[in-house]
Amino acid sequence: MPIEMPRGLPFSVDTWSRSSRAKRYHFLTHAHKDHASSISNYASFPIYATRITKHLIIRQFPQVCDSLFVEMRVGEPIVVDDPDCRFTFTAFDANHCPGAVMLLFEGEFGNILHTGDCRLTADCIQCLPMKYVSMRGRKPQICLDYLFLDCTFAGHTMKIPSKDLAVHQVIKCIWEHPNAPIVYLACDLLGQEEILVHVSKTFGSKIYIDRSVNAEYYEALTIIASDVITDDSSSRFQVCEGFPRFYEKAETKLAAARANLQPEPLFIRPSTQWYACREDYADDSRKSNKRWRAAERDEFGVWHVCYSIHSSKEELELALQYLQPKRVISTTPSCRAVELDYVKKNCGIGSVSSDDALWKLLDIRTEELHSTQACLTKVNPAKANELLPQNLDTPAKAQHGSLSSPVKVGSLTLFGRAWLGIQNPSTMLEPHNLSALRKVTNVAEGLSKVGDDKSRATDECNEKFNGGSITSKEKQVHAPFNGGCVTSREKQVHAPFDGGSVSIKEKQVHAPNSDSGEGTCSSGTSRSLDFSLRKLYRSMNVPVPQPLPSLADLMHAAKRAKVCAGKR
Repeated sequence: MPIEMPRGLPFSVDTWSRSSRAKRYHFLTHAHKDHASSISNYASFPIYATRITKHLIIRQFPQVCDSLFVEMRVGEPIVVDDPDCRFTFTAFDANHCPGAVMLLFEGEFGNILHTGDCRLTADCIQCLPMKYVSMRGRKPQICLDYLFLDCTFAGHTMKIPSKDLAVHQVIKCIWEHPNAPIVYLACDLLGQEEILVHVSKTFGSKIYIDRSVNAEYYEALTIIASDVITDDSSSRFQVCEGFPRFYEKAETKLAAARANLQPEPLFIRPSTQWYACREDYADDSRKSNKRWRAAERDEFGVWHVCYSIHSSKEELELALQYLQPKRVISTTPSCRAVELDYVKKNCGIGSVSSDDALWKLLDIRTEELHSTQACLTKVNPAKANELLPQNLDTPAKAQHGSLSSPVKVGSLTLFGRAWLGIQNPSTMLEPHNLSALRKVTNVAEGLSKVGDDKSRATDECNEKFNGGSITSKEKQVHAPFNGGCVTSREKQVHAPFDGGSVSIKEKQVHAPNSDSGEGTCSSGTSRSLDFSLRKLYRSMNVPVPQPLPSLADLMHAAKRAKVCAGKR
């Protein structure tokens, strides 16, 4: 799904929700359903779209009124006198499907290019204003402040042939099977009609589409290419539904032809999905180059052609070299832009300063920014960007909302209350303890979010609890619990428990009984715990923890056992 535009912008693009409806202007880049989802529920005037897109949407969503749309034409700038910020927008061909456009916004918020879904080839880039395009390796006259980019294949290394080459491979595959009585084409997606047009012109035949099975695409073709479709079911060329019904029909038809000793029909699927899933040899350049020369047949008898209406990673990298934007945001899927080399090299966290215009665009107050940055830096400067919202693919990763609010002190676990010496769950911490606890919790929770080593969870924190201190890993933890200590391997926690000391593993456990003066806790008793704490455990139906026997007791018990064994 496309992402919501930042709060600092007065318009939305390809999103239809309560938050986007609050925007004053709405843009629809093309008529694919994933970009028009919920438009019937949240549509409001004005919706800017091309004429083709408007007609396709009204066919798909009859509830949407024609009066909500304002038509825009490719290459014609439109000025919007918004009360908050006057801006201009211009539509450019997105090389994706009929009516699909990219949108260039220019205003006080900066220069924004939103590609929608696109096949961003060099020819497509040359249609943009030349001031934004790099010429002969030089920096553009004006760099885009923000590029909202279609990064569908940014995570794939495979090469994708041009649309013209893919269409040629479909035509070639048909020529190589002259005996096929019927040619079934899995071209039921808006954007693949270009294949149907070329097939119809090349072989001089119209293409049959079953209206009862694929009424929506049939209606779309009546608007886009009505001269290539027919209702005659005897036509040699027929459009079939895509995956998975295409395979079901292929299996049935091919099996019937073989059983009757008749020529097999031809099944062609122009798609990138089959190739994208074959990562077993996607990185092998020799196989990749061979793949683009002709259609490939799979084990089910279906022929595949790599036809894509989205850019490959190679095309995206080239486009970024031409445009050299300051920041890149992936529109779908989210955060995929960080996979691009250009983004890794040129969109680092160092490029985002506290006075950057980015924060105004995101409607983030300066004081919020400073407090959050300070908190993140204290946790782990190297991974601070990972704690920020995930919509932006710059390492700052700011979102359309606001940055994460300061970490709140959550409800303490039962063990946490015992560790901090809070005997009554309803008892509130003292103000000076609460302040220190909040800082500890901020660091611990922050590090858990970035997946850092737990051994460093409190290295950054050294706050006093009534004169004590909390640290970890070869450091001591001092916190008065009534005067005692808990020691575990290299970590020590000094906390008074009525004057006794508790040690775990390889150390002694000393804790006085409330009934007896000085002594050691034997196994099976819980009397060393405070009465209210024991009551708390029981009230929550949790077994009261049993203190471990001291190492001295264990050693004495072992000696007594040996003595007894010797006497026997």
